[in-house]
Order: sequence, then C-alpha cells, then structure tokens
Amino acid sequence: MRAVVTGGAGFIGSHVVDALVARGDEVHVLDDLSSGKRENVSTGATFHEGDIRADADEVFAALQPEVCFHLAAQADVRVSVEQPDHDADVNVLGTIRVLEAARRQGAKIVFSSTGGAIYGECDRPAREDDPRRPLAPYGTSKLAGEEYLATYNRLYGTTHVTLRFGNVYGPRQDPHGEAGVVAIFMKLLLEGGPPRIFGDGRQTRDYVYVGDVVSATLSSAAHDGGVFNVGTGAATSVLELYERIQRASRVERRAEHAPPRAGELQRSVLDPGRTRQELGWDPATSLDEGLSATWAWISRH
Repeated sequence: MRAVVTGGAGFIGSHVVDALVARGDEVHVLDDLSSGKRENVSTGATFHEGDIRADADEVFAALQPEVCFHLAAQADVRVSVEQPDHDADVNVLGTIRVLEAARRQGAKIVFSSTGGAIYGECDRPAREDDPRRPLAPYGTSKLAGEEYLATYNRLYGTTHVTLRFGNVYGPRQDPHGEAGVVAIFMKLLLEGGPPRIFGDGRQTRDYVYVGDVVSATLSSAAHDGGVFNVGTGAATSVLELYERIQRASRVERRAEHAPPRAGELQRSVLDPGRTRQELGWDPATSLDEGLSATWAWISRH
C-alpha cells in the first residue's frame, strides 16, 4: 500500500510510520516540522517537508496514494484559546485541503480526532453518539474536521474514518507540550524537578498507549467509514497516574499541588465498544506496561 502520513514526524504519526514501514508499505511523510522532529521519521519512509494547507495537493498528485493517515494538527488547547483563527486554519482548512487532495486521487483518509476535547464532561464512558460539547476551540475545530469527512462520505461515496483518541502516551511524547502529562511528570522526575498536580488530582482520564493507538489506526484503514473511540474505557485519576509513574520510574518525589485550571474537565473516559465490535480492536498494553516502556525511552533521551 502507498500511504501518506501527515504529521508523520510527530509523536503519534511517527509511530504510525514505523508500523507501516515494518509491514512493507510504501510510506511518505508530509510534515512542516512546526512541532514534529525530522529524526522521528523512519529511514524507511520518504520525507516531504511541507504544510498541509499549501502542499497537500501537489504531494498527493505526485504520489497518488491509496490511503492518507491524517495526523497533522494544531493540538495545543491553550493555543486554540489564544489563537482560535490559527487553530481553525490548520485543523479545519488544512483538513479540507487534505480531503480535496485525497478526493482528486481517490485516496481514503483515516483522521485522528480527539475524545475528551469533543465530548466534554461525561458521567460515564462516552460513546460515539453521545452529545458533543467542546470546551475549547481545539475540540470544535476537530469536530468540524470530522463533520467534513462525514459530508464527503455522503457527497462522494467515500469511506473516510475518524478516530477519537483518548489521552495518548508513550515514547516520543513531548515533555514540554501541554497535552503530555505522562511525559511531563517523567521528565521532571528524571531531572529532579517537582511535578505539579493541578487541583485535587482526582480528575480522571483515559490513558491509552501509543502502540495500541497505532494498531487501531491501521485496522481502521480497511473499514467502510465511521467514527470510532480509541481508548481503554478505564478511568485513571491524576493522583493514581502519578503513583504508577513513580513505581515505573522507581523515583519517589512528593508532587506539588497548584490551583485547578479553569475549564479543565473532571472526567474524560471513552467507551471503546464500537471499536471492539467493528474493528476487532482491543488495547493490548496495560497502563503499568506502557508507563514502563515510556520511562525506558525517556530515561535514554
């Protein structure tokens, strides 16, 4: 299979590239390196430096891919609040440019979206048909991207797939980013800084290992369209996560508590039932196994 991975130099995208290369696909990466790193890209893939908003059509026309794994995004919630126009430019207009480029070449798209930022506060694991209540422009722009995919499926008979990720963690996650609490905690433990927990630490998330996200992403390429949650269905509090990180790292340090952040979700967990039934996917990596693998990588970098 000839595949294009947008954002393939980033955290999740580079792992998707690795898996495609490992199974013998022809893999091309389109990334502007605004947040990704060139060294993340497998030597078995061809790298194209460019912006999805300006270069997608040219790259797709030259390569004529069969599938595009669309992971390029503006993914920082804080940036989306401060610069909603930039967030929409990348996540909405950029996705439309990728859709149009794919339409012209007859390529299928697997789109990486977000669970927590789209569903908002939930009192149980969120299902794909639950109300969508984004609390930040980032969630709204991702939801708009989803709706464009669904519109193209209806209008052109395409079979594009949307995957709503839980809180993805694992090797190559940026410890300096806003969304990587596992990497942030681990880097601070490694370097001697005090980890900071906002609020009482009882807020819960659905932490899913990047390797499991990759397996769901590749499995979905053969599906005939739809929206799927990619999470574990298990709620883990920040306090419990930090305890488990200390065990994985064998470093103990008291965390500091800071005032809660305005607008932060208290509960965000995904129901993976539809994904299990239709894609035959189940997360294979326990939280403790995933944290140990992540610590092994962070401690070497």
